[in-house]
Amino acid sequence: MSAAGRFISLEGIEGAGKSSLARALEVMLVARGLTVKLTREPGGTPLAERLRALVLERGAERISAEAETLLMFAARAVHVENLIRPALSGGAWVICDRFTDATRAYQGAGRGVDAELIERLAHTVHGNLWPHRTLLLDLPVDTGLTRARRRAGAGDRFEDEDRRFFERVRAGYLALAAAEPARVRLVDAANAPDTVATRAFDAIADLLPGAA
Repeated sequence: MSAAGRFISLEGIEGAGKSSLARALEVMLVARGLTVKLTREPGGTPLAERLRALVLERGAERISAEAETLLMFAARAVHVENLIRPALSGGAWVICDRFTDATRAYQGAGRGVDAELIERLAHTVHGNLWPHRTLLLDLPVDTGLTRARRRAGAGDRFEDEDRRFFERVRAGYLALAAAEPARVRLVDAANAPDTVATRAFDAIADLLPGAA
């Protein structure tokens, strides 16, 4: 991996503003002469996007929590191999909307999938490749769901979940932040977008070339 390559993941519940923040960080990093690749999970490559559709679409056939987890990691395996690792090796900054922390929070804390299974799959799929920094955009569940339901489109299977599910997901995320404070940095997503972007950039500034 090039010394300049950096892997940044954005996490948070629905409505936290991850996509908007990704675009804002891209502008700020490109202005500093860096190459930036925006991507997302599940998805990021043509094949992984097809797997994303299977995970998110509403349908008559039930998808168990374990099957959902396996589909997430199948998409992640394709994404890591075909996009993330090559981009980092080329010296790019990769900003990814969700990564394995999302599986820990959504499938683990939210759905009750065994944590050891998730960690074994993570080790198999991406080994020691973890984000250099994870920004957890935190906000109250009610605020996030209100924002999400204002967006255009029909939503997906996850947005159909009830408040209790998202409270478990948020608690899972906060537990991750408490367990790994050096990597996972909390950003108050209830603030105005410009404020969120400034604070998020401050949280990755030490990774910039030449930073002390």
